[in-house]
Amino acid sequence: MQNNIRNTNLRFNLNKDQQRKAWEYLQTMDRQEFKSYSQAISVALVDYFDRHYRTHSDPYLETREREELFVKQIVTAVESSLKQSLPLFLSGLTAGIAQREPRISSFSEAENTQADTDIDWDFLGE
Repeated sequence: MQNNIRNTNLRFNLNKDQQRKAWEYLQTMDRQEFKSYSQAISVALVDYFDRHYRTHSDPYLETREREELFVKQIVTAVESSLKQSLPLFLSGLTAGIAQREPRISSFSEAENTQADTDIDWDFLGE
């Protein structure tokens, strides 16, 4: 069986901000999630290059992603606002309906007490 393991050396220049930051991430990474430097680096490289090649083939990918994130933030804000204000609105609406019911019933009662003499019954064809 052939050995499918490849070795490489990494060198971090801690005087350069990006390389120092990468080194610090490796030193503080969650060992439960990433078992080794190799795993963390391979996940990062694959993610970086996948995104890099997708944006080269689709230059508007980042713009769409930002727009989708913005729309999601708007929807979340509206949902949150509705969750806070909808119960108060509905209780006010219910209270308003409860107050209007007597007026509606008194109006319909007045309409029903209209005398039959006021109605033109000629349309029945007598």
